[in-house]
Amino acid sequence: MAVTDLVTYLARSLVDEPEAVEVREVAGEKTAIIEVSVASDDVGKVIGRRGRIVQAIRTVAKAAAAREGRRVQVEIVE
Repeated sequence: MAVTDLVTYLARSLVDEPEAVEVREVAGEKTAIIEVSVASDDVGKVIGRRGRIVQAIRTVAKAAAAREGRRVQVEIVE
C-alpha cells in the first residue's frame, strides 16, 4: 500500500465527512510532503487533543515510507 493511500484511509476513518478528504503528494528534493485537506468541522478530529492523532498519522506514514526507502512529511491543510 502506498503511503498516500494509507494516509487517505486513516484520515477518512477519523472524520464525519470522508468524501471531503483530499490527500495529495508534493514531491520535494529529498522529502515528499503529503497534504491532507478535510472539511472545516473535521479538522479537530484529525489533529486530536494536543496533536496526538496527527502525530500518530505522521509516525505511521514515516514508517511506511521508510519501508519504501523514502522520506515523507504529513501536513494538515485548512
